[in-house]
Amino acid sequence: MIEIAILAFAVLVILLTIGVPLPYCFGGGLMVMSLAGGATMKGTMLWGFSQLATPVLLAVPLFVFAGTLMSVSGIAGSLLKFVNIFVGRVRGGLGVVATISCAIIGAISGSGLTGIAAVGPLLIPEMERQGYPRAYATALIANSSILGLLIPPSVTMIVYGWVTETSILASFLATLGPGLLIMLNFSLVNLVMARKFPLVMNDPKPFHEAIREGAARTVHALPALLMPVIILGGIYGGIMTPTEAAAISVIYAIPVGFMIYKGLTWRTFIESGKESATAVGAILIMVLFSLMLSQIYVMEDIPQALVDAIFEITDNKVLLLIMVNVFLFLIGMVVNDVTAIILTAPLLLPLMSALGVTPIQFAAIMGVNTAMGGVTPPYASILYMGARIGKVQFTQLIKPAMILLLFGYLPVVVLVSVWPDLSEYIPALFGY
Repeated sequence: MIEIAILAFAVLVILLTIGVPLPYCFGGGLMVMSLAGGATMKGTMLWGFSQLATPVLLAVPLFVFAGTLMSVSGIAGSLLKFVNIFVGRVRGGLGVVATISCAIIGAISGSGLTGIAAVGPLLIPEMERQGYPRAYATALIANSSILGLLIPPSVTMIVYGWVTETSILASFLATLGPGLLIMLNFSLVNLVMARKFPLVMNDPKPFHEAIREGAARTVHALPALLMPVIILGGIYGGIMTPTEAAAISVIYAIPVGFMIYKGLTWRTFIESGKESATAVGAILIMVLFSLMLSQIYVMEDIPQALVDAIFEITDNKVLLLIMVNVFLFLIGMVVNDVTAIILTAPLLLPLMSALGVTPIQFAAIMGVNTAMGGVTPPYASILYMGARIGKVQFTQLIKPAMILLLFGYLPVVVLVSVWPDLSEYIPALFGY
């Protein structure tokens, strides 16, 4: 049966590579398992629908809708101006503003696409005006948008916790340390890169004027800053579940966008709803088919067979962790992060347990590897979106994006695997 499972996975990858829509790709894998492996579809489909009818998954469309509202409401612009108070006048500081803003927005929306959608149109032209190459500015903001998948709350960690039956709060906290470290690395790499650019800095303002402007921006940003405080405070304080926090984020964003920042109108509100519904519909259809395929694998005892086969090759923990990281990286290159987690987490978790890797550390390993796929071709959805928003050729983004990944991201991928405390220390503070 493992040979048929490998064949089904190969069909899935081939269909993904040639650009077939995701649900049909998983459908192809299911057909192989059904026709060649004798797997029953009726019971698996009923099981898949029962899994979709869970309150945990309701957080996904709500966070997607909240992120869409943020992009048009003016909340993101206010956060940008606030962050700019602290580092905006440092050489290379505008790039740091972009990175930190993407992290804050990711902490509200839980999505990787929200950062580039909300920050890109505002900061890319401003960074170009200050002297940054437009391709570099776009690549920096696109790469920093990955932080939305790591800084909690994260849609991918909701899915991971749901699939592996791990505490969702613990999964959130597992990627917090790696996410903050990546944010710091991107900021440092940007400061080094900025030394090579002919930046034009704004003239410093008189002290009293700078204080007055900073105070005004802080007051203006308070409603936006309250959003992550309410959401994260509610989740970590045990007041709200992630699903309830997602609902609160939508409820909060609507009046703030309409009445305070005035970026929302009835037209943009309805368009945001349509855009979110389209995205969520595509996500849930994909989730259903990927759930069915992964469940068939589990029913046929493929995970244990995979563990046995791998241990026949080697039982060296370091080598096995390298193999798992490379495998997850390659998967992330061809499918999105949610699909990768649903498909591979149930398969790899037994192997991780056999190696002594806890589900919390594995959450971080999966999170950093699958998030990287968002800016790594051929999938690279965040990078493609960045090219459209930044109005640059995709090929121009490859070099700066890879520099940021190599020096800012890859070291954290290694650390997450070899240093368990990076992902487990913060959850331990909360009793996990």
